Amino acid sequence: MSPRIRCITPEVYQVGGAGLTHANDAAIYLVAVSGGAALIDAGCGRGSDLLLLNLEAAGVAPDEIDFLLLTHCHYDHTGGAAALRRRFGWRVALHTDEVAYLSKGDNDVSAAAWYGDELTPCAVDLPLVDGQEIRLGERALRAIHIPGHSPGSLAYLVESAGQRVVFAQDVHGPLHPSLLSNSADYQASLGKLAALEADILCEGHYGVFVGRREVAQFIARFRSPAARTPRRQDG
Repeated sequence: MSPRIRCITPEVYQVGGAGLTHANDAAIYLVAVSGGAALIDAGCGRGSDLLLLNLEAAGVAPDEIDFLLLTHCHYDHTGGAAALRRRFGWRVALHTDEVAYLSKGDNDVSAAAWYGDELTPCAVDLPLVDGQEIRLGERALRAIHIPGHSPGSLAYLVESAGQRVVFAQDVHGPLHPSLLSNSADYQASLGKLAALEADILCEGHYGVFVGRREVAQFIARFRSPAARTPRRQDG
């Protein structure tokens, strides 16, 4: 399979996911700016060779990546994290509420069992909290806590080419007891995402939404009828 990437802005690419790497991979995104680069999520780990080819096609060498920013601990987003960290020394970041599940390789909370597989334990170098910034050169990505689908789900917000780009991988859910999901938290987090008024939303399974109207409409699909639209927040 030849390298395949999707250019979202001149600094943002999709480099992994179903059709690009492995069928079980959630979307994997690359942010490459002057002075640094970060990968958003790692897939399940079974398509990592293709992922590396796609990085090369995007013009980024593995040793140029500073961070592996994980949105949450689920297998389709983190199964490849341990091997990539071990091979390249990428600093792995994850919300503090989910560090234990990834570091211990919890197959239930991570949903690895759903795939008939096991999650390889991975150390977390940078435990994150809501509002924390990750520096890439002179640029910053902001971590935004959006619990509900999982306790420590994160979105990442970055400005690129004059646009507000949000990586919020599992906006759609699902919610399930084994994932420690919480419906009330989920609805509140959807409101928080809507209030960001993103120009581009990079989701984990439904694709990339461009334009504030398209982003708002996608988020609204999953909000309860009683949910109010809050005022804009910056994280």
